[in-house]
Amino acid sequence: MEIPFNDRGVSVTRNALSAAGQVFPLRDIVDVRVMTVQKNKVVPLVISAAGLIGAIVGGVLQSASGLVSGAMLVVVGWLTWVTQDVTHRLMVKTADGEREALMSTDREFVERVGEAVHWAKAAAAAPKT
Repeated sequence: MEIPFNDRGVSVTRNALSAAGQVFPLRDIVDVRVMTVQKNKVVPLVISAAGLIGAIVGGVLQSASGLVSGAMLVVVGWLTWVTQDVTHRLMVKTADGEREALMSTDREFVERVGEAVHWAKAAAAAPKT
């Protein structure tokens, strides 16, 4: 059996999409789309704001522990922001609804998987000669 796509643990055959331990039969797939999920802004801002307030209160009350704890929270909030990645998800639409089949930080890879699914569906629908 020919495998049109096999990369990074994801394979698309004439019959199915297999990704992240899930198998989606091609006959059940209605459509696929790539969805981009941006960085979460709320959590790092809340952590940093709490740290800033704690540092100010610690400074006003002349509390070294309050000042240091607040400064540490500001740094933790910044690190939370810096270490987040923009992720891309391949959403598979079936008759039962839409489910996430694949998640990656590499948009090009997710788009190639989506194109491979479209190609495999077209090849499966083509008349056999």
